[in-house]
Amino acid sequence: MTSLSKDTAFCFDLDGTITQTELLPLIAAEIGLERDMAALTKAAMEGQTAFEPSFRHRCQLLSAIPPDTITRIISDAPLDPHILGFIHENRQDCFILTGNLDIWIAPIIERLGCRTYASEAVYDNGTLELKTLLNKAATLRHIAETFDYRRIIAIGDGANDADMLSEATIAIAFGGVHPPAESAIQAADHVVYDGKALCSLLKSL
Repeated sequence: MTSLSKDTAFCFDLDGTITQTELLPLIAAEIGLERDMAALTKAAMEGQTAFEPSFRHRCQLLSAIPPDTITRIISDAPLDPHILGFIHENRQDCFILTGNLDIWIAPIIERLGCRTYASEAVYDNGTLELKTLLNKAATLRHIAETFDYRRIIAIGDGANDADMLSEATIAIAFGGVHPPAESAIQAADHVVYDGKALCSLLKSL
């Protein structure tokens, strides 16, 4: 199937938007820190703590988990079937913008099959080393300029998505897993709480 519009890009957050769970708490369950990680993730998502130091701290907490274990966990993470179908139908114009680590989310990106921008990290002698943290707003501008899109539709749920939503031509705050952050709602043109409804809206815009 061809894309809906050759002049429109669709930029999706990953955790809690495409995935039907937050990924870091899912990983943290492996070492019994699911509740603590969920609380830290919620605070960052709602803007109660700054994203970058919170994310670095959360990654440090998970750094002792072997990479192959993380790959197994991420491979089993549930994805919203409606959003997954939309991306597969329009993959040449769909982009994932995520603060999560490229080396952790690789199994999901393979399932999605579209271009992805993520934070970058490596394992150096078994030690996790963060290289870059993604700036979603700057990346959205890069996509618009590099691929010459007339419109950018952005979809996200957290406080760290608010700047990206503000940069978009059309912004959608999505609450499929949990209510979107207030800052995301304030930056949005639409607020949607269901994957099927989200895809119907995307097709109508």
